Amino acid sequence: MPMQRILIILLAALCVAACGRRRSAPSQEAAVSASRPRVFLPAIAPAGLSPDEQRDYLRRHYWDRFDFTDTLFVSEADTVQMIEAFARYIAVLSDRPADSAPMDSLMRRASSSKPMLDYFAMLAGTVLHDPNSPLRNDEFYIPVLRAQLASPFYDEYERIAPQYDLEMAMQNRLGQPANDFRYTLASGASGTLYGLQAEYVLLFINNPGCAMCREIREAITSSPMLSEMIERGRLKVLALYPDEDLTEWRDYRDHIPASWINAYDKGCVVREKSLYDLHAIPALYLLDSRKRVLVKDSTDVAQIEEIIDRRA
Repeated sequence: MPMQRILIILLAALCVAACGRRRSAPSQEAAVSASRPRVFLPAIAPAGLSPDEQRDYLRRHYWDRFDFTDTLFVSEADTVQMIEAFARYIAVLSDRPADSAPMDSLMRRASSSKPMLDYFAMLAGTVLHDPNSPLRNDEFYIPVLRAQLASPFYDEYERIAPQYDLEMAMQNRLGQPANDFRYTLASGASGTLYGLQAEYVLLFINNPGCAMCREIREAITSSPMLSEMIERGRLKVLALYPDEDLTEWRDYRDHIPASWINAYDKGCVVREKSLYDLHAIPALYLLDSRKRVLVKDSTDVAQIEEIIDRRA
């Protein structure tokens, strides 16, 4: 997805959140400060480097100009600009989606004070954890949560949310075996995720009537690559409905292609046992033949195609 579109989506989400907050009337001093928000200027890679070398340079030096001891900055910063800067940093890291070392390093530096840690946790939550963010990535978000839990600045109550988020982020990690579960068909027959035999399994967690679910379904069915793989039996698509209203699911089942496995989670076990993070639906999980996770919690069908193509 082009970086410009990614930023538009992120900033739109931020504006919606900001509009929902009630603010007290600013003082004259605060109004003057707000009219001249401070900005962060990331490091610039030397022009003589190759694109890969520039990416590696920014991976190490992106935050060199940022003063992590300046807690006043977080109250005077242009937060929209900072979210954009943070998103660009994550884009730099995105070619290695399972390499969390740069985020570990960043969060160690951001843990210098509670205001700084809170601020970077907010940036990371917006870019890496928000359901509407196209850059969400649990592997990069895990170091943020661990930094919060390790911090002496947080009390027991403040640790509850990051502890829960960490437990969910640790499920179904990239390169690790996915959690197995039992699904049920309209006929009453059932099966398990691990019982599906194919080179690839695409788990599509969806809800009837969901606009983005429809878009993803259409993107999969219109993909020549994925359609051929389904026809040849190399790819099996398991469309899983995770909720309780089976009337709605049954009314919608004719919209799911006959070549897919259209199922529901009887008893909502996936949700009750927190086997998968359902805070954002739809969600795509691409698994290999051994049910190891290749793509986690995605909405990007092009990414699914890219990963399969890369492994060919």
